[in-house]
Amino acid sequence: MTVLSVRGLTVRFRMRESAPVRAVTDVSFDLAAGECLALVGESGCGKSVLASALLGLLPGNAETAGSALLAGAGDEPATDLIAADEATLARTVRGRRVGLVPQSPAAHLTPVRTVRAHLTETVRRLTGTRGRDALRTATEAAATRVSFPAGHLDRHPHELSGGLAQRAATALALVGDAPLLLADEPTTGLDRDLVDRTVDELRRHTGSTRALLMITHDLAAAARIADRVAVMYAGRLVEIADADAFFGTPGPRHPYARGLLDALPERAFRPVPGRPPELAALPGGCAFAARCAHADSACAAQPPLTGGLACHHPHTAPAGLVHPPQAVEAPGA
Repeated sequence: MTVLSVRGLTVRFRMRESAPVRAVTDVSFDLAAGECLALVGESGCGKSVLASALLGLLPGNAETAGSALLAGAGDEPATDLIAADEATLARTVRGRRVGLVPQSPAAHLTPVRTVRAHLTETVRRLTGTRGRDALRTATEAAATRVSFPAGHLDRHPHELSGGLAQRAATALALVGDAPLLLADEPTTGLDRDLVDRTVDELRRHTGSTRALLMITHDLAAAARIADRVAVMYAGRLVEIADADAFFGTPGPRHPYARGLLDALPERAFRPVPGRPPELAALPGGCAFAARCAHADSACAAQPPLTGGLACHHPHTAPAGLVHPPQAVEAPGA
């Protein structure tokens, strides 16, 4: 069963004194039940904007196009998240059908309320649990699920470390067992052991009827739990591949995707040369051409995403190493 089907998703930000920022351009992918798709790429490439578009959380100067069909439950029709109005998103989608682990968790927590108060309200609203004892038990179970210490439940957001705030936000996102979970940098501020435990819990969330879209710079986390990897560059998807093939053999086919892995210490430890283009001044044709050693005149035309790849000069040779990356992050983390 397909949980989410995105077609031609495009996001532009209108600017008063400059050209529009082309944050996301013509993105299409499907996400099946039981699947984890890891969305990777340098900072500023449009990953978080894509997640915000799916939840209707973009600012007022955003213009969106395309569709994102979220499967309905049972005989219910699918919901187009891009076309849905605010009332629909607020009442029936956010938390209930789509859970979000936000990129900046502390900013999503109400500063005058404790973590316990946040969790208790969420449990009551999303699960219908009633009664003081039942709510307390369910609240503490939600915290335990993400290794949030019970002794910190009565603390306010400003009293939490970055890692604890991240775990609190993850606990809130998991309460509703939503069919689709969007996790935007869910391992920020966590030590390696907690990273592994957190992503394993996110993976368990998928089960047989739910799906996970994980936005991350942490390639080790992606290698640990992802079924597929989608690589984003300058607002476009440039490669979608099975995780085993991407991290092992034959490895990434797009030069940029290969460059991300080559930057890892256990690989070539060689950074991707140059800098990504400004999204308000994207070049014509392939946006990666200026940084690519294989670029030629053919790259003046934008390559379409065909067969999971958008490149005129894909790699075909084996990547070399077959072991997944260890505790490292992609450039721009």
